[in-house]
Amino acid sequence: MNDFNIKQLEIEEVSTKNIYFSIIESLLFVTGESLKVAEMANILECSIEFTRELVNELSVRYEEEHRGIKIIVTNDEYQFVTKPCNSEYIQKLLKTNVRQSLSQASLETLAIVAYKQPITRVEIEEIRGVKSDRAVYTLSEKNLIKENGRKDVPGRPIIYATTDEFLKHFNFHSLDEMPSLEELTKENLQPDVDDY
Repeated sequence: MNDFNIKQLEIEEVSTKNIYFSIIESLLFVTGESLKVAEMANILECSIEFTRELVNELSVRYEEEHRGIKIIVTNDEYQFVTKPCNSEYIQKLLKTNVRQSLSQASLETLAIVAYKQPITRVEIEEIRGVKSDRAVYTLSEKNLIKENGRKDVPGRPIIYATTDEFLKHFNFHSLDEMPSLEELTKENLQPDVDDY
């Protein structure tokens, strides 16, 4: 095969990839929500692995080109989101504070749910030592936790678990990326060099 034919094949490959990139962008834009890689692969009529490679390559391009949007992945689902560095301007447009901070009680409750899920409100309160119904309500309203069935005990209390929104909010692809409790404990027990 001569150099001309090799160059032609390379150009065709790049052109085909750009068509796939265009389709993926359109799908993510129109969906507005997370889109499963398997669903994209089905639409593109490609393998799941090839589709995953395409989306990951497209994601890298967005980062390298310093674009205002990026692609995030959560539980093998992809979604367009705006970059956090632009949130101030988006808040001006929407005239709301979309990232209101969580209270200490809500943060404690969220940490308990994240590490002990599935868990009931009563179990959360036993760990915290105080009532947690307001924190549970706030976290549910912000879609950081969700009802995940009922426990098979008398009274059948609701059990709670984290949501995909929780993963996105804390920039985790899956719960496996959360630091272990042992890592957090070791980190907090290590003396800070600046303290001496």
